[in-house]
Order: sequence, then structure tokens, then C-alpha cells
Amino acid sequence: MGQAKGLIGILIAAGVFIASFSIFTVDEREKVILFRLGEIVSTDYTPGLYWKTPFVNNVRKFDSRVQTLDAAPERYLTGEKKNLIVDSFVKWRINDVSNFYTATGGDVVRANLRLSQIVKDGLRGEFAKRTIKEVVSGEREEIMTLITKLANIQAETFGIEIVDVRIKRIDFPPEISDSVYRRMRAERERVAKDLRSRGAESAEKIRAEADRQRTVLIADAFRDAEILRGEGDASATSIYAKAYGKDVEFYSLYRSLNAYKRTFSSKNDILVIEPNSEFFKYFK
Repeated sequence: MGQAKGLIGILIAAGVFIASFSIFTVDEREKVILFRLGEIVSTDYTPGLYWKTPFVNNVRKFDSRVQTLDAAPERYLTGEKKNLIVDSFVKWRINDVSNFYTATGGDVVRANLRLSQIVKDGLRGEFAKRTIKEVVSGEREEIMTLITKLANIQAETFGIEIVDVRIKRIDFPPEISDSVYRRMRAERERVAKDLRSRGAESAEKIRAEADRQRTVLIADAFRDAEILRGEGDASATSIYAKAYGKDVEFYSLYRSLNAYKRTFSSKNDILVIEPNSEFFKYFK
């Protein structure tokens, strides 16, 4: 009885072991190739559970999702014979898993190398047809669309579909960038100097105009003041003449008293004059 149970256990274990080599699953994110002794038997599998012959068939799975090839920046020559450093990336996925395995041995690294070369050749050809301005802004979108289309034709032969080719950056080489930046800096400095000189010229004009207006205003004010002063003096003279004309003798006395006052304002003042002079006529 014990031996029978042991035998049954062995048979069950053997069955489970064989079953584990007879069943395989396919995920919706995978593409599968079924081999029989190294030969491709089938590739048309939808997600689900499948059987295979143990030790005769083997299964290899590949990622069917979109993958990214981020290529290293590459130097390209434009139609103007100018060097540009272009940084790009490629979005791709396995379209025909059988052709993919046959062409690349199922190696994603090898597939990336082949795709990279195809895209680089396409970019090199398109850049050589265009100027810097066209590749940077004018026809950049057109270049990416055209490269995607052309690269797909070549990539189809090894079971790959290129979803998109994108250009991330376009730069000048370092040695050219430094020269361009120096020219840009010199141009900006030239513009700045020109603006400063124009500003200085405008400032001088404004300052000169302000000085001229100041001189004119002062001259006009001085002229008006002199006119007013002259008119005032004339009015005063006229008033004095009218006032003094009413009593000439009193005016003469008044003037003499003022003269005495100014002349003998100090005890130390000395005046040498004849006593019978006109100056002392009111002392008599």
C-alpha cells in the first residue's frame, strides 16, 4: 500500500513537471515565437494559454511595446557646408517577430544599431539638401516626417515598424559655437555702443537746448527788469521833478541838509573848503 502511494506521488510529480514544460502563456505586451528543434514553427499567438511539446518545442518572447532608441548626438553637414550637432531619438516596435528574429537574432541592441545607422544616413542626406535656417526652423517638421517614412521602408525588412523619428536639439559644434557667440557678443556690444552714442548725442542736444532756453529766459527777464526799472526811474524822476518844482527853495535846502548829513557823519571828518562857498550858504 505504501509503495503504491509512493508510486502515485512520483507519477503526479512527473506529470506536474512535464506539464510545466508543456504550458506557456502569452501576455498582451509580448510577441512569441514557437520553435521546434530550433526551427520557427509559429508566431501567430494572441494573449492566452497554450500547449507545446516538452523538450521538442521551445518558446521565445519579445516585448511588443513601443521602444526608444536615444541615439548619441551626431555631426551632420548642411548644404552650406556647415557642421551641426544633431541630437535625435527613434520610437519603434516589433511588427513581424519572425523577420525580427531572423534579421537580428532577437537582439534588441543589434536592432538599435541597425536602426541608428538607417536614421543617421537619412538625416545626413536630408541635411545635405538644406541650409541651416531650413533645418533649424523652416523644414524641421518635414525632415522628421520624411525620415520616418524612408526609414520605415528599410526597417520593414527586419520586422520593425518605426513609429516616429524626432530631432531633440540642433547645435553648432563647440568650436563654431564659441565663434558664433563671440560674433553675437561683438554685435550686441556694437549695438549697445551705438545706442549709448545716440543717447549721449540726444542728451547733449537736450542739455544744449535747456542751456539756450535758460539763457533766453534770463536775457528776457533782464530785459523786462531793465525796462521796468527804467520806467520806474522815469516815473520817480517825473514825480520828484513835479514835487520839487512846487517849492524850489525848500528842495535846495533839503538837498543841502542831506549833503551836510552825509559829509559830517563822523567827528573825524575834515572838509577843506572856502567858508563863503555855495556849500555853506544855509549856514549864514
